[in-house]
Amino acid sequence: MNTAKGTITDFTFKSEVLGEDLEILVYLPGNYSPLYKYNILIAQDGKDYFQLGRIGRTADELLDTKEMENTIIIGIPYKNVQDRRRKYHPDGEQNAAYIRFLAHELVPYLDEKYPTYQMGMGRALIGDSLGATVSLLTALQYPNTFGTVILQSPLTNEKVMEEVKSFKDTHLLNIYHVIGTGETTVKTTDGKEEDFLTPNRELSQLIKDKGFPYFYDEFDGDHTWTYWQPDLKRALKQML
Repeated sequence: MNTAKGTITDFTFKSEVLGEDLEILVYLPGNYSPLYKYNILIAQDGKDYFQLGRIGRTADELLDTKEMENTIIIGIPYKNVQDRRRKYHPDGEQNAAYIRFLAHELVPYLDEKYPTYQMGMGRALIGDSLGATVSLLTALQYPNTFGTVILQSPLTNEKVMEEVKSFKDTHLLNIYHVIGTGETTVKTTDGKEEDFLTPNRELSQLIKDKGFPYFYDEFDGDHTWTYWQPDLKRALKQML
């Protein structure tokens, strides 16, 4: 029997908070029907997740084998590396506005347009590198809106650690977190090289100490889609 293939379309979303139009990608499962309820997974680096991560194909497989619940996947592409840094980096000029866009503009729109569960545990955020960082910061700020977050090799700095330290309602947020043992000299968008592994291990210890529902693993690899792509299947299966 052939796997039912989902459809990937796009639409333009006018964000008042960001003052710009965003091209949003949407994956609907092959058996999509407005009669069913769906989880929502929002991917930062949206185009990368659909093209390099092949997230649609992975979802097709997991839905076919019933290893994943009905889920609509939303991808938010970035325009260029500068745009990505402005929105995703904790110190980016548009970081706070981007987080508000996710919680206050995009989620209400999706809840109105699709048959979603309309509660925190029915919504997940995913991202790689800076996309993972902004996903975590968003979930920490809006845990009643986003109950699940999937982190693939997040940039972790003092601001991220402080946000996790000061977070109280740990039972509201389910976290999946991976990092590569080879991520010790990662080239960042500002041209520098950073050690991602050590701060991620510190973050992991903090998350464990705080008592979040949590999955952590280290893969034998570096800061690339070569390793994030195959990890996606386990992430989606476990978290959705």
